[in-house]
Amino acid sequence: MPVAGGIARPPEQSRALPVPDRSLPCPERSVRVRILLLCSAFNGLTQRCWLELRRAGHDVTVELAVSEEVMVEAADLAKPDLVICPFLKERVPAGLWRSHRTVIIHPGPPGDRGPSSLDWAIADAEPEWGVTALQAVEEMDAGPIWGYRRFAMPAEAPRKSALYNGPVADAAVELVVEVAGKAADASFVPEPLDYRSPEVRGRLRRAMRHADREFVWAEPTEDIVRRVRAADGAPGGRARLCEVPVRVFDVYAGPQVAGTAGQVVGRREGALLVRTGDGTVWVGHLRVEQEGGIKLPAVMALGERVAGVPERSGYSEITYDRSEAVGVVSFDFYNGAMSTEQCRRLAAALRYAVAQDTRVLVVRGGEVFSNGIHLNVIEASAHPEVEAWANINAINAVCREVIGCVSQLVVTSLGGNAGAGGVMMGLGADQVVVRDGVVLNPHYRTMGLFGSELWTYVLPRRVGAEQARRLTQEALPIGAAQAVELGLADQSLGGSRLEFERRVLEYAERLAADPGYDRLLAGRRQVREVDERRKPLAAYRAEELAEMSRDMFDDRHGFRAARRAFVRKVKASATPEHLAGHRELSGASAAAGAGASHM
Repeated sequence: MPVAGGIARPPEQSRALPVPDRSLPCPERSVRVRILLLCSAFNGLTQRCWLELRRAGHDVTVELAVSEEVMVEAADLAKPDLVICPFLKERVPAGLWRSHRTVIIHPGPPGDRGPSSLDWAIADAEPEWGVTALQAVEEMDAGPIWGYRRFAMPAEAPRKSALYNGPVADAAVELVVEVAGKAADASFVPEPLDYRSPEVRGRLRRAMRHADREFVWAEPTEDIVRRVRAADGAPGGRARLCEVPVRVFDVYAGPQVAGTAGQVVGRREGALLVRTGDGTVWVGHLRVEQEGGIKLPAVMALGERVAGVPERSGYSEITYDRSEAVGVVSFDFYNGAMSTEQCRRLAAALRYAVAQDTRVLVVRGGEVFSNGIHLNVIEASAHPEVEAWANINAINAVCREVIGCVSQLVVTSLGGNAGAGGVMMGLGADQVVVRDGVVLNPHYRTMGLFGSELWTYVLPRRVGAEQARRLTQEALPIGAAQAVELGLADQSLGGSRLEFERRVLEYAERLAADPGYDRLLAGRRQVREVDERRKPLAAYRAEELAEMSRDMFDDRHGFRAARRAFVRKVKASATPEHLAGHRELSGASAAAGAGASHM
């Protein structure tokens, strides 16, 4: 099998992709429970909990834990049967947990306590880990247990972000639905935490300190990778590189290259190859420890300090792999952010793939499918508005390649979350396949942008004009099952990401061999021709960019402030309006969220 790009296809699997079902039933509903989700941020895990609890028929409201007063007031206004905290960094006020049953979702097995649970689990190479639902009491993480899940840890050190968004999130979502069911049972009593029980294997661990995250490049590669991944994506490993203190993220073991420990011996696609005590590591992202420093691609972060470093092969964010009938363009951008240069490389890879003699093209994302333009790179640029403009034009070119491919059928494989233009980028395919548990945010509102990526063409074409307006204006997340029901996606599949990708490949191979393939491809060409005559893609692009120019250059909806708040991790001062507006609370509570432009 000829391969370009160095990625091997996963082994074949016999399970077939199910027939699309756009009328999927909701889970069996029991007693409806009124739930307040109290969280430090409406992040991916909290969004999944919100979606699943609502899908199970419960009344769910959201409040950001911006202060003790707000937390207590939110509970007083919502009058919930249960408060669930899926992601909460702050201590629950005594006035809240004493008056309302409050359950904390802790990312550790029963008995584990402390604020750095996942960090220690990775650093100590724990073979098994878990998630526990426990009731809030005076002592942190010491309350009675409502339920728990366990899962095996991978042999290779996972990135903390991947562990959190993968098995931890899967377990946590199962738990919150279970907890809601138990809350409806008047006879249920949670189990007290008892370290004599064989099920209670965890222990109290202190918070990780800066010293625990420090390393020197003379250490073995495996130790460096584990140390950094235990801190990825925050706060990062701590080291010195090119004589400056840095936070290190996004690392992979590299090849054997001559040099001294700490020497930068190569660069490629924004990453740096650094010599270790027994080999090398590729460093994808860095944050220089200085006033205003932000996380950036490593080459950009160090700038002139690495200007003379030679290019080396062996690292690529984008690969192309093919069988006789199916080509796969895979891309895996850190946190799903796509800079101008990354978009240009991806567009070039798609053009190459489209020119091949395959019958089906699979467009496959990574841990995060895509979150659209790269806000950190934009913010760090000398002229952010100019960089934002270049970035949106570059990602538009990617979308144009997906939509404009009429020589092959196109399948989009969404095995990870997607937001904003990252959702729209996948909608130009014939088939959009999404993995169960994936959260999609098909909107731009929280960033103060109208949006581009040809969304005014692809989104209404799939869900209709009215639904497209609702999705982009309400700015709320949708899950995989809802995406299929709406027509945003065509099929959803369960399983791990690897299993999901195998099944998508099997489907693509069957699609390529389908007796009706020629008819399907002719239909794609005809639709594209008819749509182009009715209104050219260039017209959609021009209209969108006219709006985006006002957002990016005139800042009519607060893009500059929203971007800075996101990049600088500024804590929200109130629950965002688009969340507060969907709560059945008093007008005073809704007003608390007014004016918040970004989560």
